[in-house]
Amino acid sequence: MSGYVPKKPGTITRYVLIESPTVTAGELAIRAYEISQGVMIKETCFGLAINGEEEVVDDLIRQLREIDPDHIFIKDRAFVPGDPLRCRANLGGARPGFHGIEYETMVLPYVSAGLTELRTRNARDIPAPESPQNRKPLDIKRLKNLIETQET
Repeated sequence: MSGYVPKKPGTITRYVLIESPTVTAGELAIRAYEISQGVMIKETCFGLAINGEEEVVDDLIRQLREIDPDHIFIKDRAFVPGDPLRCRANLGGARPGFHGIEYETMVLPYVSAGLTELRTRNARDIPAPESPQNRKPLDIKRLKNLIETQET
């Protein structure tokens, strides 16, 4: 087996995952095309795949995140879009890792809601979490009652 030779050495690839009620992946792609400087941009079902020199890619992503910072997320990818080792066009079917991203995108609405909530709260108004040492142990009668209720 021969060693793997990267298609574009010296570049990075990042996914831009979008979970936004106000911005679509297509709109984000159009904005990326408008402000990009020599990077490869591929629109996907979950956002964008961007490949290029690290500094240029990171600057583009910083500008894209300004559009909707609580709903745009970034993830590293090891391969460039279209790499024959990972491209679904060559493999047939979903590429390795797709199902992981699919699951992660189901969790993103909760992360977005948390980020948005943090922006609306004053840190001094948030109560400290209850100390585990101060909690009363669960009464055995209560535990039995919970078990019996669950079994019926």
